[in-house]
Amino acid sequence: MLIAQVTDIHLGFDPGNPAELNRQRLDQVLGALIDGPNRPDLLLATGDLTDHGDLESYRALAEAFAQCPFPVWPCMGNHDDRDNFAAIFPHVPQEGGFVHYVVPLDHRRIIILDTLETGRHGGAFCDARAAWLAARLDEDAETPTLIVMHHPPVEVGIDWMNTHPEEPWVQRFSAVIADRPNITALVCGHLHRTITAPWMGMAVAICSSTAPQLALDLRPMDPDTPDNRPMIIADAPAYALHRWTDAGLVTHFETAGDHTTLAKFDAAMQPLVRMLMDERPA
Repeated sequence: MLIAQVTDIHLGFDPGNPAELNRQRLDQVLGALIDGPNRPDLLLATGDLTDHGDLESYRALAEAFAQCPFPVWPCMGNHDDRDNFAAIFPHVPQEGGFVHYVVPLDHRRIIILDTLETGRHGGAFCDARAAWLAARLDEDAETPTLIVMHHPPVEVGIDWMNTHPEEPWVQRFSAVIADRPNITALVCGHLHRTITAPWMGMAVAICSSTAPQLALDLRPMDPDTPDNRPMIIADAPAYALHRWTDAGLVTHFETAGDHTTLAKFDAAMQPLVRMLMDERPA
């Protein structure tokens, strides 16, 4: 199974502009997924779908996703609004006031979580959400399960966007998923950078954004002393492809747009390809 991921779209950052940069960047990524060689079985859209959570931006997002010939499963980020989202995406399940739900697959399943807390930039995972997740994990302790959420529960070293491991929501979430061997991996967004990390014995795959990305600067940051470091950069819009097999999840990160080809599979490269493939066990 091939699962694509886009995240941190921030549609509507430039309100009222149908040609806004973030829409152009999203369309670039969707074009690569639809017309490229790696068309996925489904697409995860992992939060911050819009920048202001407004109805107009969700309408534009629905229009963009309508071109996809595969199902799209979204989750909430800190820039999103559940009510406005539900008005435009009524088919996406909500339960108990949260956009969390299970996507059943062939011998696998995906659990989409809601880590939005209105007015807070960082993640949230209250007792109600913890009880819901515990119930979903208890009802099926065997099927390989991928957990999808906007906010990563890991500390990554970018000071101004870090998650502290002792934040209450992280402690609550980690208690629910402890000793659940059928959880294959966590897939997240939020950080606008490609990052992988081990956490609680599993892999966390954090996808970079379709919108502009965070600059990589691991130096400590003093909030009282601006130092003119770059914070947001305009690298190419990005996405992830998660190849989910019986062996686990293998994640590839890619950018949309043109790539300069230095070699291709032609007669000149055929001997190398044959040699490499012949080295493998039959």
